[in-house]
Amino acid sequence: MGELVALGVRRLGRNHEILATLAQRGRRPLAGFLATIAAMFSLSIYTSTAAWREPTFLVLRLVAVAFGAGLAIVAANVVQDVLLLRYRIDVADNRRQRQRRTQVQLVKRLVVALLIVVAVAVMLLTIPGARGIGTSVLASAGLLSVVAGLAAQTSLANVFAGLQIAFTDAVRVDDVVVIEDEYGNIEDITLTYVVVRLWDQRRLILPSTYFTTTPFVNWTRNSADIIGAVELQVDWTVPVEEVRSRAERFVREHGLFNGETFSVAVTETSPQGVTLRILVSADSGGDLFDLRCAVREDLVGFLQREHPDALPKLRLVSPGPETAVRVPSQGSAHRS
Repeated sequence: MGELVALGVRRLGRNHEILATLAQRGRRPLAGFLATIAAMFSLSIYTSTAAWREPTFLVLRLVAVAFGAGLAIVAANVVQDVLLLRYRIDVADNRRQRQRRTQVQLVKRLVVALLIVVAVAVMLLTIPGARGIGTSVLASAGLLSVVAGLAAQTSLANVFAGLQIAFTDAVRVDDVVVIEDEYGNIEDITLTYVVVRLWDQRRLILPSTYFTTTPFVNWTRNSADIIGAVELQVDWTVPVEEVRSRAERFVREHGLFNGETFSVAVTETSPQGVTLRILVSADSGGDLFDLRCAVREDLVGFLQREHPDALPKLRLVSPGPETAVRVPSQGSAHRS
């Protein structure tokens, strides 16, 4: 019967992706659930009262609840996967897609957790002995609620913080962030913690409450494109206009530049030289890093070839004869 139901769902799923995927993944739990229901129905008709009948029905009811919960969890996973395929993040401006993916993943995890809790509760209520235990637990619910609240305070705070992250749009999957002076991308958001993939492929795992209580930098909060700076320490003799023309020509022709932001300015001066800042923009954090490296390498090579005198140098000025100070000897000082 399970195969017949799966076949019917597959036929209906020719025009519905969710039904087709559900029929493929949920075939086994559906077959187990229907087989358990069929066994219970057959035993209730073709068997008489016996000592083994009630324990058998109890086991079959527990198995049916387990298969039903498994089928519901498979359905939740299928809905998540189908929705994630619709919200692809491999596009230029993916801010809205990243927001939707974050919400879908967190809602699915919450639904799975609720399904497991409900399934366990139904199984306990099915067992006759567990009903008495439940009555005694309810009698001391006041004390247990206080103890459970104190024990789960941190976990519940992280759960609510995870839901707040999902629906306040403060941070999304694949956002570019700077946390504790570490640069990386949001790789995963769960109900209790957030995984940040750092630039060197390390993973920084933080509790969800961190993002609701601690300031952090989100480079892609409003849009996917990112602005970055390249700073060069050069000598006072640097030809700023030539450097600006060279940098603009190189950036405009580079494939990672998105055409949004470019500028060259002298941002700082010191007795040793000046600081040039080149602002560029790209569509993602990885593209911006590669673009900044390329601009830096090109300008360093340009200065080395065309203007070696503009490279940073340290000037030492020795005092002239007119500024020399004569120190009298000990003998002359004694005579005076």
